Amino acid sequence: MKAASDRERRSQRPLRVIVIGAGIGGLAAAYDLARRGHDVRLLEAGPQLGGQVRTFEIGGGRIESFYHHLFRSDSDAIELIAELGLADDLEWVESTITFLSNERSYPFVTPLDLLRYKPVSLLTRLRLGFAALLLRRQSNARAYEGLRARDWIISRVGREGYERVWGPLLRAKFGRHAPEIAMPWFWSKVHLRFASRSGGPLAREQLGYLRGSFGRLIDALAAAIVSAGGRIEVGRPVRRVVVEEGAVVGVEVEGANGPERLPADAVLATIPSGVFEQLVPELEPAERERLAAIEYQWATVLVLALDRPLSSSYWLTITDEDCPFVLTVEQTNLRPAAEYGGQHIVYFSNYADPGDPIVEESEEQVLARYEPYIRRINRAFERSWIRGTWLFRDRAGQPIVHHRYAETIAPHRASVRGLYLANNTQIYPEDRGQNYTIRMGRRVARMLIDDMTE
Repeated sequence: MKAASDRERRSQRPLRVIVIGAGIGGLAAAYDLARRGHDVRLLEAGPQLGGQVRTFEIGGGRIESFYHHLFRSDSDAIELIAELGLADDLEWVESTITFLSNERSYPFVTPLDLLRYKPVSLLTRLRLGFAALLLRRQSNARAYEGLRARDWIISRVGREGYERVWGPLLRAKFGRHAPEIAMPWFWSKVHLRFASRSGGPLAREQLGYLRGSFGRLIDALAAAIVSAGGRIEVGRPVRRVVVEEGAVVGVEVEGANGPERLPADAVLATIPSGVFEQLVPELEPAERERLAAIEYQWATVLVLALDRPLSSSYWLTITDEDCPFVLTVEQTNLRPAAEYGGQHIVYFSNYADPGDPIVEESEEQVLARYEPYIRRINRAFERSWIRGTWLFRDRAGQPIVHHRYAETIAPHRASVRGLYLANNTQIYPEDRGQNYTIRMGRRVARMLIDDMTE
């Protein structure tokens, strides 16, 4: 009787929902909850909204701390941008992609560039092309469930194709974990890149960028939440989720005069799995064990503002195993340098295990290690080119999606009634990114509403 009366009361009034974490997923969830008339309170531990889509300023222009773009297939992000009145500012640009191998650059703009990739034999190039087409035709990731990407690649294109082409791409994302990565994740990456070519497989890839940075999307979401009656509070870390009789009743935060309880009918958390597990001791033991077992790599980027271009490529993958960074993203080969005061902006990306030196190093220490390898990209590079240096790190940047990963994913509905989780460990087989994070945040918000008002 009590459960029935609780549902009846909830159906007669707006739900009180606390969303923990104001990254793009938390903002998207709070946006949908607020515009459907529910009482939403969005709590962010840090000083800034956006999570991995947060921005900072260079030369008078805003830019993301971690590089971002959209693919043509990113329908959820594109739809949300349009909903918020920003569609006219979403611009599409043909990408420039390069592999750097033994200090030589090889363009990878169209599939035909694969046939010109001299570091591997012609037979391997042909096998790579046929394998890519096979992955493009396969529409269901489940066909590859339980397989290691490394094993599938070697079986289809040989060891040379793995070591010289697709292996470096896996190492770029997962480092020493590359041999264990799940094949569905790899399928998703290849499938997505073909889907971003609107003119067919031989067309050039197009990437989307929001004029003025994706920080404008964050601002628009925040404004829409507040306009719909929601509240957003930064610098408000949650100490614990309060549970009574197996159900959520609120959260505890640090107030001006000590712990403060904020009441809620439901809580939607968009925080890393390990943090979530620590906030809710009442979770079932098996659930806590699953959440605690998730392994992450740190996402790290060193950002340089230069007085001239470093290269002619937007996306440059480094295949040399001794290089301490695995990728450069030259933002000003996608956007005009004038947007950043005439400076040329380059991200140097790496994914690191906990304990890797970069986790503790300063900007200067990282730059000193990277400098000799930056000269592999441009031999003329000198420190005098640098006009600004920034280092950004995210300890939960990339979940390690091993070949049995699908069996370990936590459900969105937690074992505690009224408690939900939506984070980047649950996006699989897709890779983390704005589009799938937005999709997940909105889907779990709808799930919460359906559950709590049925």
